[in-house]
Amino acid sequence: MALTSPTSRHGAVARQKWLTGATIGWNFVEGVVAIAAGVAAGSVSLIGFGLDSGIEVSAALILAWRLAQERRTGCKQDVDKRAQRLIALSFAALALYVGIESMRDLVMADRPGGSPVGIVMAALSLAVMPFLARAKRRLAPLMGSRAVEAEAKQTLLCAFLSGALLVGLSANAALGWWWADPLAGLFIAAAAGYEAVHTWRADSLADTCCG
Repeated sequence: MALTSPTSRHGAVARQKWLTGATIGWNFVEGVVAIAAGVAAGSVSLIGFGLDSGIEVSAALILAWRLAQERRTGCKQDVDKRAQRLIALSFAALALYVGIESMRDLVMADRPGGSPVGIVMAALSLAVMPFLARAKRRLAPLMGSRAVEAEAKQTLLCAFLSGALLVGLSANAALGWWWADPLAGLFIAAAAGYEAVHTWRADSLADTCCG
């Protein structure tokens, strides 16, 4: 049964707290498994996926801090802007690392091994993350928070990343296309770089809670 959407700001804040907790829990487990599997297989895209999960946890913690500030002092545009900028920096960090490592693997022809664990995990993430992102984006206008919208976009990026990872890992395992793994990494890096710039430059949403 689908959850009903909150109709008040108080309800939206409470729902966002639940979604933030779910994001932290999911991505923590996902990140640990992905990095371990990526190191074992020598897969840059799988390691990048795990690091993205860590950045997702960081972004969710930033947003939790932003909500805690709101509970103590009310909605503040300056607090929201700082949270937005920190999330943008997390996108940039992911883009730099995965882009550099992917290019290195392509140039050096570093062939990753297969990872059935990674394939299953990528498929699960691809199924779950779009629902989390959609739920978060529905709350952003009600809360008047660009930080909530930016964190929702990062969750959606994780879904795109899952799809790219699934294609890369599957092509390597089924067809022996080793280069599909670093190409998936480059796709991830490009998407993360775009979101870093977009999130950093975005104007704040109209302030719906402060005069």
